[in-house]
Amino acid sequence: QVQLVESGGGLVQAGGSLRLSCAASGSIFSGNFMGWYRQAPGKQREFVAVITSGGSTNYADSVKGRFTISRDNAKNTMYLQMNSLKPEDTAAYYCNYITATGTVYWGKGTLVTVST
Repeated sequence: QVQLVESGGGLVQAGGSLRLSCAASGSIFSGNFMGWYRQAPGKQREFVAVITSGGSTNYADSVKGRFTISRDNAKNTMYLQMNSLKPEDTAAYYCNYITATGTVYWGKGTLVTVST
């Protein structure tokens, strides 16, 4: 089992920045992927970014150049640095952890609100 706890959400003005964290605990092993998804009110959950245990990354087109995903394997923590935030970035942000065998764990989310 893996437990995930997100933090760092809040209210920010458009153009501002936030840094989200996702702390993982439990059965953490190498060869995993960690990622961020978001879900805006009335919309489906969508992919934001992913990072492998080796540090390779991939981003949704909507956040490329503005968001940066990173991880500290020693701390079992993943981060999402969000810059140049837009009102359309408003959503609940969820982290996930995917094991080498494909099991997916989710956190409970942290809310990001970007005001105009």
